[in-house]
Amino acid sequence: MTNTPHRKILVTSALPYANGAIHLGHLVEYIQTDIWVRFQKRQGHECYYVCADDAHGTPIMLRAQKEGITPETLIARVHTEHQADFADFAIGFDNYYSTHSPENQHFASLIYQGLKSKGHIIRKTIRQAYDPVKQMFLPDRFIRGECPKCGAADQYGDNCEKCGATYSPTDLKNAVSVISGAPPIEKDSEHLFVNLADFEVMLKEWIHSGSLQPEVQRKLNEWFESGLQAWDISRDAPYFGFEIPGESDKYFYVWLDAPIGYIASFRNLCDKQGLDFDEFWYDAKRTELYHFIGKDIVYFHTLFWPAMLNGGGFRSPNAVFVHGFLTVEGHKMSKSRGTFINARTYLNHLNPEYLRYYFAAKLGGSVDDVDLNLEDFLHRVNADLVGKVVNIASRCAGFITKRFDGNLAAQLPNAALYQDFLQQGTSIAQAYETREYHRAVREIMSLADRANQYIDEHKPWVIAKQPNQDAQLQAVCTQGLNLFYVLIGYLSPILPIMAKKVEQFLNISLTWQPVPLLNHSIQPFQPLMQRIEQAQIDAMLADSKENLTKIESSSPALAPIVPIADTISYEDFAKVDLRIAKILNAEHVEGAEKLLRLTLDIGEDKPRTVFAGIKEAYAPEQLINRLTVMVANLAPRKMRFGLSEGMVLAAGPGKNELFLLSPDTGAMPGMKVK
Repeated sequence: MTNTPHRKILVTSALPYANGAIHLGHLVEYIQTDIWVRFQKRQGHECYYVCADDAHGTPIMLRAQKEGITPETLIARVHTEHQADFADFAIGFDNYYSTHSPENQHFASLIYQGLKSKGHIIRKTIRQAYDPVKQMFLPDRFIRGECPKCGAADQYGDNCEKCGATYSPTDLKNAVSVISGAPPIEKDSEHLFVNLADFEVMLKEWIHSGSLQPEVQRKLNEWFESGLQAWDISRDAPYFGFEIPGESDKYFYVWLDAPIGYIASFRNLCDKQGLDFDEFWYDAKRTELYHFIGKDIVYFHTLFWPAMLNGGGFRSPNAVFVHGFLTVEGHKMSKSRGTFINARTYLNHLNPEYLRYYFAAKLGGSVDDVDLNLEDFLHRVNADLVGKVVNIASRCAGFITKRFDGNLAAQLPNAALYQDFLQQGTSIAQAYETREYHRAVREIMSLADRANQYIDEHKPWVIAKQPNQDAQLQAVCTQGLNLFYVLIGYLSPILPIMAKKVEQFLNISLTWQPVPLLNHSIQPFQPLMQRIEQAQIDAMLADSKENLTKIESSSPALAPIVPIADTISYEDFAKVDLRIAKILNAEHVEGAEKLLRLTLDIGEDKPRTVFAGIKEAYAPEQLINRLTVMVANLAPRKMRFGLSEGMVLAAGPGKNELFLLSPDTGAMPGMKVK
């Protein structure tokens, strides 16, 4: 823990809409926020993270009608699905609620009455888009057309995703109804507006107080120059939402009550845990309030939202942190390419912490987009988490368990190195605080390199074979495990699931600046993370495709394309006996640059020995007890290192990009591959 004053912090993420599944684009924000919150809690601060489903609006009403259920049934089902996805990605909300709640209705009415009593609500008769086929007024997001400011095609009726402009739906060019496809007509209707210009002085003061990133501040200055427009906060019936007090057939626009969901969710948490609600929403001197959002909703959160809070008598946020969009392979997420990936589809194939780590390694404090390059994703996770971090523990723990009954040494042989690791914690903490996660990851991995270098230099596997060197072996492995202990503490905001496993393995609770583990007993080492296999990514993409069309030729290849070899007959192929093999042992081969000696159990009375050219891709410790596939009836080959009794199967372009083939769960040594 760093020596910083105790802070009281409330944090929110934008509310996901209760009309669809969580996808990887959403997860950029929730992972970014969760890492920041976990870091604050790791520092000992009182930090709460709340969110909710955004559960109102015409889209939800229409989808419920289509499914033949009530909107309440729909949002309850989606709420359960969202919570399951977030939980499985280790998003640690302190409270996850819904905007369709009595608390939200209370605060929406309270803020509206505050704005109204202070003269900020005005009435206007407007010409509004109306679907002549469906005979209903069209909400902004059910009209598509060309942006009146920049001309971008296929934009929503309220704001442009390309230039960020906001406008009236009737300003769209070549507009059509999303529901019927018919060009909308215009009809008059009286609506309620917040006169945003009343808050210009307050907003300018807040915007220039350091609450926003420079690029966001510059964008807001452009909007001020073009003049603040009154904001329509009402919608006509039929509409799924809260009725406006004192009005007939008028409902609060979803964008009014959605951010109020932050207040309502925290109120709900306070009622459950006895927290002081007023302290966080009225007292800006003793508490801090932060919102994490995407760049597509900046206007709502940096103009409308602070104005609403001010009109309702609430405090302003300390800051609004804005992030960019997610692209996959350099392109917008695409269903046809299989890169529009839902959270659950990802979870069906891959460890959630792979994605948490990869996003952290790419995220900074700017609004730049984040690209998920799947080839880079595979190599970075395998090299960093498996090849560097987990490798430290796997290379040391076995000796401590087998030779010293799980007991660590009484002293560190290199206490100065351990202190160097602790001193780096200040810089890493600063990187987390400023959301420069990519810098934090880079510095942590640099320390992991130093830890592995220490182990490589002292070679505990060599010491273990020498007589009367038990004390040195125990000391070297104790040093390695303590360096690992510090690293996992630094990584714990990013990898909370692995952190819990490490706490069980080391018999400790992680802290930011830990005292070394000496004369301490640990548990036997269990694998903490497996390598990503290309087959897992391929399967995820296949499951994500809307149809069976091939990936577009413009999409970067996920792996080098190797020409298919000449065909063979079925009879020739039937001669190949492929068997599941369990790797009982793996070890370096003296004098061989690329070979590892594998001892394999394929269900026979006697294990087999195979020399495999995978040394540059795997450390021996990573392979022990792993299942793989081998050619069991390959004629033995005499090598200068010994007799190789078969061949294990691997794929890839070579060197450290080789990937040992692994069977699915449930396979047993000796099973024939069919």
